[in-house]
Amino acid sequence: MPTAAPLIWGTGERRFDVFLEPTCPFSVKALNKLDALLEHAGADQIRIQIWLQSQPWHLFSGVVVRCVLAASTLPNGRDMAKKVLQAVADHREEFEFEHHCLGPNRDATPNDIIQRIERYSGIELTPAFEQPDLDAVIKRHCKYARQNGIHVSPTFMIDGLVQPNIGSGGSVEDWAKAILS
Repeated sequence: MPTAAPLIWGTGERRFDVFLEPTCPFSVKALNKLDALLEHAGADQIRIQIWLQSQPWHLFSGVVVRCVLAASTLPNGRDMAKKVLQAVADHREEFEFEHHCLGPNRDATPNDIIQRIERYSGIELTPAFEQPDLDAVIKRHCKYARQNGIHVSPTFMIDGLVQPNIGSGGSVEDWAKAILS
């Protein structure tokens, strides 16, 4: 199995697990709050871990998730994976179908998607994407989500407990309060 960097930021005792699907608009909203949350709550107070939650109605989800996790196997993998996540978030429409079924992305191939991510992130992903054993990393993310009853994104856990009252629309301050209380 390739060595994939865990997608963890912060060193605090309180654990905030975030389950994201990279092309989901609500996951993008959550992703874009994580740096501010870490700064607001304190990197010495909380530990944020991103888990990828592929969803079949986002039709390129599997390809995009594999790209993020492939990036995590590169040098500085955690930061490379975050860079890929942000590139997808910043250009989400180029990785998603209109209404999950229509639009120009129906003509895109998986190679087109990989090349777009490489272009926007500035990271060469194809060799890492082609690692056959990368499946084990993807399965680890899936297994952890399933073991915790997580089926959609974004979903949030604090110290191992799912938090149905936390959503992508909540403020950074409200998230921090929930995590630290």
